[in-house]
Amino acid sequence: MVNFVELQQIVKEQLEQDRAVHAIDASGDTLELAVAEAATLLDIPLRRLEYEIAERGFAGFLGAGKKEWKIRAYERAVIDKRGNDLQADDSEDSEETLVIEDWNGEAFVRLFLEGVFLKVVPANGRGRAVRDEDVLEALKERGVQEFDETLVNSIVKEAAGEYIRIGEYQRNPANDSAVSVEILEGEMKAGVKISRPGPGGRDYSAENYINLLHSNKVYHGINEDAVNKQVDKPLYQELVILAEGDKPVDGRDAYIQYNFETDKSKVRLQEGSNGRVNFKDLNIIQNVVENQPLAIRIAAQQGKSGKNIRGVLLPAKDGKNIPLPLGKNVHVADDGVTILADISGQVLVVNNKINVEPVYTVDGGVNLKSGNIEFLGTVIINGDVEDGFFVKAAGNIEVNGTVEKAELVSDGDIIVTQGITGKGEGTVRAGHSVWAKFIENALVESGDLVVVSDGIINSRVDAAHRVLCQGKRAAVVGGRVRACEEINAKTLGSPMSGTETILEAGFDPKLTTRQFQLTERKEKLRKQFEELQRNIQTLINIRKQRKALPEDKEAALAEFMSQRQSLIGNIKKTDEDLLKVQGILDKTDVNARVSASAKVFPGVRIQIRDIREDIRTEYKAVTFVLEEGLIRAGAYEEADKELVKVPDGYTAD
Repeated sequence: MVNFVELQQIVKEQLEQDRAVHAIDASGDTLELAVAEAATLLDIPLRRLEYEIAERGFAGFLGAGKKEWKIRAYERAVIDKRGNDLQADDSEDSEETLVIEDWNGEAFVRLFLEGVFLKVVPANGRGRAVRDEDVLEALKERGVQEFDETLVNSIVKEAAGEYIRIGEYQRNPANDSAVSVEILEGEMKAGVKISRPGPGGRDYSAENYINLLHSNKVYHGINEDAVNKQVDKPLYQELVILAEGDKPVDGRDAYIQYNFETDKSKVRLQEGSNGRVNFKDLNIIQNVVENQPLAIRIAAQQGKSGKNIRGVLLPAKDGKNIPLPLGKNVHVADDGVTILADISGQVLVVNNKINVEPVYTVDGGVNLKSGNIEFLGTVIINGDVEDGFFVKAAGNIEVNGTVEKAELVSDGDIIVTQGITGKGEGTVRAGHSVWAKFIENALVESGDLVVVSDGIINSRVDAAHRVLCQGKRAAVVGGRVRACEEINAKTLGSPMSGTETILEAGFDPKLTTRQFQLTERKEKLRKQFEELQRNIQTLINIRKQRKALPEDKEAALAEFMSQRQSLIGNIKKTDEDLLKVQGILDKTDVNARVSASAKVFPGVRIQIRDIREDIRTEYKAVTFVLEEGLIRAGAYEEADKELVKVPDGYTAD
């Protein structure tokens, strides 16, 4: 019959043999990289990996003399208490698993009141087992002469780890161990001090210790492991704690668990795909949407009562509840503990209350200090928007300064009190209207109006309805301006030659751009289709000549045929989209006009719908309209005064 220790040894030897078979070699610039590679090759977690260093690495100096680390690795063996080998996945979840450890067996001889007792603890792993001579030596040291040798041999062989009576001894009460009990820390701990027994003196058994504690009114918290350890390996003349009470644990107070960062001093930098950190993206604004959970109150906990070593109950305090920190634009969910946003905007903690603000104010402008701005509400910027930054808002954007070579995107209005200097790359896109003092070298797109007071210079400006340039210096010089209904300025073009000014009206610029994109896409798809057709025809011709195609060419032909079907579908979809856009453009029926209250200089190109007119002579106070297929010049028609008013609620002049 193989016992547990022998079975463990057999399994361990087998596992060591398996290691030699399943070991792998790995290398890396550092030891950590080599270990990681080995874990990947063995498909095991790092905690299950064992390795030996075969060759130490060296980082080198300035790249010279560099040497990789080399290791030999294998999976760590894990066995359960029955000696069964376990896989890594099994060992993670099993509470019964342990790594093989080595320790020697032990023998304890104790002289209790009832007689001589022997306890033999088995060895483990490669540890040395207890032998008969070890026990005989221990018996001799305690002066024991009368014992059952056959029983001793049996106890040593079985190593059951229990005290078993093996004989008698001549007791000398004067040499017994003396034991005292001490009560400590307000009756929360109890310990014993024991003297070493002399020849023939008795030892204390676990039962003796427990009875002694009971006689001293210690009933709760007795640590049996500590008692058994004191029996096996007693500490003499030292205070040994054998009982410890349970301290009461007060309940934790309720607290608010926030779903957003409450410490505004923390800047959350994000690393890009190239491994670099963009310091313009500081992520200072924390956007939330309507009904988004902002925080939850974690309930207070009940206290847990304790007991002292006398068994007396020690009451604990329950945690305190707290009110929900409700501020502006938030409400409590039906569960009574979750705080939800009423609106989309920026979430803040102000005076210890949660608020959702529909307006985000940036003092000092948009720069490296503020970072890029992205907000689900209205943004007010008290300063300039500097080169290279962007501001994106679901509401409106108001800039009390200048917009430089930056990007502004808004679902509502964009108001720039000074002007837009795009330097050829700046872009401003508004879902509704754009209001600015001037626009220079920029791209501006608006879902409704573009209203400028001082002028538009060398820019591309698109408006779904009107572009109005009204003011003392309200000129459109250079670039291209497009609007569906009206373009109106004080001056169009420039007396200086070489500056081309293009004004287009009578169609939606976005639809025209979409039409152009679809036309380009159709042409690209057509070229792809023609190229694919040539490849297919070539392979078909080869098959006709040779009556068969090689396997790879046959697979290529099948792939080409599949691609052709996909292209046919894409071309059909593009044609349908083109027809829709063209249909909308054809149905657009507006009395489009291009007007100048002062002058129109030669060199200006005017297009109303699909009719183009190059201006060759100077006009004064004129409005151009489309009549019977021709662009005709008439008396100046003033723009609607109501259209040039800044929307209510803004500070722009």
